[in-house]
Amino acid sequence: MSKIALLNIKGEKLKDINLEDKIWGIEPNNSVIYDAIILAKAAERQGSHNTKTRSEVRGGGRKPWRQKGTGNARQGSIRSPQWKGGGVVFGPTPEKNYTKKQNKKERRLAIKSMLSYKVKDKKLMLLDSLKLKDNKTKTFLTIMKNLKLDKGTLFVTTDLNENLLLGSRNIRGVKMITPTEVNVLDLVSYENLVVTEEALKVIEEVLV
Repeated sequence: MSKIALLNIKGEKLKDINLEDKIWGIEPNNSVIYDAIILAKAAERQGSHNTKTRSEVRGGGRKPWRQKGTGNARQGSIRSPQWKGGGVVFGPTPEKNYTKKQNKKERRLAIKSMLSYKVKDKKLMLLDSLKLKDNKTKTFLTIMKNLKLDKGTLFVTTDLNENLLLGSRNIRGVKMITPTEVNVLDLVSYENLVVTEEALKVIEEVLV
């Protein structure tokens, strides 16, 4: 089993913690990670785009001119696609479904792969707890300074209280989630991963 130092919010080492190799020490599968990212991005699409066909565009109830004798090409409606203000041919409609599928084993493997990457790249940090005495941004920034976190950081804690949410919400590149919300897209988006000791236990219980 690989080990990682357990720190407090002052950045002081308390002890070493063993990591479950089946979760934090596997050989990452890039293909599954890619599929999981595509799935997550597709799920974010609302599919609310819409265009009107010639039957939905207002106007064009009668022929613009008679069929023959004018010298112009024959036209049946001013709302035909070739006219300005006419309907759109084969345009997007709200009925389009962007959702994709990935089986449960692949989703779990993708998360394990990203967690293993964090360990390999030394971007994982383990805290004994993450608690603020108040909800001030300055207090949270002090903790980040103690931990030497100056880039995008994903915090995972079981105790996601109001002080943590309010203290971190104005800091760019910081996100707070619970262990059950851990996902591939967040793990890819944030360079550093900070996990509390209790959250670590939950993650290992779910993914082992």
